[in-house]
Amino acid sequence: MDMSNRVIDRRDFIKSTVAGFSGFFFLASNDKKQGEMVREKGQKERKFIYRTLGKTGIKLPVISMGVMNSDNPNLVRAALDAGIVHLDTARSYQRGQNEQMIGEVLKGRPRDSYVIATKVAFPKNFVYRFIKGTFGEQLDTSLKSLGLEYVDILYNHNITGREAALSEPVLKAMEMAKKVGKARFVGVSTHGNEPEVIQAAIDSKLYDLILTSYNFRQKHYRQIRETIAKAVQAGLGIVAMKVMGGANAVNAGAALKWVLQDPNVHTIISGFTTFDQMNLDLLVMENPTLTDSEKKDLQMEASLPGLYCQGCGQCLKQCLAKLPIPELMRAYMYAYGYRQPALAQHVVASLDLPAQVCADCSSCPVLCLNRWNVAGKIREVVRLKGVPSEFLI
Repeated sequence: MDMSNRVIDRRDFIKSTVAGFSGFFFLASNDKKQGEMVREKGQKERKFIYRTLGKTGIKLPVISMGVMNSDNPNLVRAALDAGIVHLDTARSYQRGQNEQMIGEVLKGRPRDSYVIATKVAFPKNFVYRFIKGTFGEQLDTSLKSLGLEYVDILYNHNITGREAALSEPVLKAMEMAKKVGKARFVGVSTHGNEPEVIQAAIDSKLYDLILTSYNFRQKHYRQIRETIAKAVQAGLGIVAMKVMGGANAVNAGAALKWVLQDPNVHTIISGFTTFDQMNLDLLVMENPTLTDSEKKDLQMEASLPGLYCQGCGQCLKQCLAKLPIPELMRAYMYAYGYRQPALAQHVVASLDLPAQVCADCSSCPVLCLNRWNVAGKIREVVRLKGVPSEFLI
C-alpha cells in the first residue's frame, strides 16, 4: 500500500471520525442468544456472551485478558475464576516476567480450562532455523516460563506491512511450530496499517487468527471493519486490542462496547490492571449494548486529540530525519497512557534511532493530524533510552 494514499487533511479527518457514528456505530447487538452460563465461585450464575474464533473452533467470552500491563497474580487468578478464559502475553512483556507470572497462576488448573497466546517478534533479516535459531529458542523459553508444552495461539508480532506478514522464512517457522505441536494455531498481530496486514493474513492461507488494533478513534475504522469481515468469511478468528484508543477513554465500558458492536470481532483482549476494571469488563461480557449516554461520551471523546496515533503516515513524509514517528508515538502512549515506562523503553530501544534525536531541526516541519507537538513528545519518550532498566517499573 502506498503510504501517500493514506494521508488525509485535518478537515477530512474530523469528518470521518465524527460523521462515522451514523452507521456502524449504532449497530444493535444480537448476541444475547449466544450467552452461556458461567458460575463464579461462591456467587450467583452469570450469563456471558461467547463468540467462536473462526475456524479454530475455540469458543471464548467476548472479553479476554491482555496481561501485558499486569504483574498481579491474584488479579489473573480472579479473572480466570470469574469466567475469563483467554490470557494474552508476549515474551517481551516485563522482560519475560509476565510469562513467568502467568505460568505460576496456571499451575494446577486443567489445561482445557484456559487459552494462552504469546508472541514472537522476528528480526527483519530472519533466516529460518527452527531448532537452533532465534525463533525456536524464543518459543521454547516462552513455553518453559509458562510451564506449558504448547500455546494455543502464537502470533507473528507487531506487523505493519504485507511483506513482513508474508515473509517466507517466517511462514515456515510458524508452520513448523504447529507441525511439532508447540502451537495449536498461529496468527499475526498488527498495531498499524491494519487493513493491509489483515488482507495479507487472508492471502497467506496459513494464519488462523488476527490480533488487530480497533477502536472508536481510528479515522479508518470502516476500512478495518470491511477487511475484518473478509477475514471472517475466510475462516479467520478476530481478536481486537487497543480498544481504548490511548488508554484514557472517558468511558471505558463504552469503548469496549463500541468494538463489540461489530459481530465479526470474536473477543477483545482488555488490559485491565485493577479489580474494579475487571468487574466493569465482566458487566460488558454480560451485555455489550451501548446506551445513549455511552454513545454521547464516545462522540465527545472522538473529537479530542487523545494519545492514540492514527498511523496515517503523514509524519513519515514530513520528517527530515526519517524517524519512525508512529512507533515513537506508540511508545509515548505506553509511557503516558498505560503508565508502563519499561514497555515504552523496550519499544524505543528496538528502533534504529540516531544518537541525537530531534536536535538538528531549528523547527519541526511535522504537522500531525492529531494536533500533537510531535518533536516535544519524541524528546520526552527517547529520554527513556538513558534510564537504567532496573529503575523502571
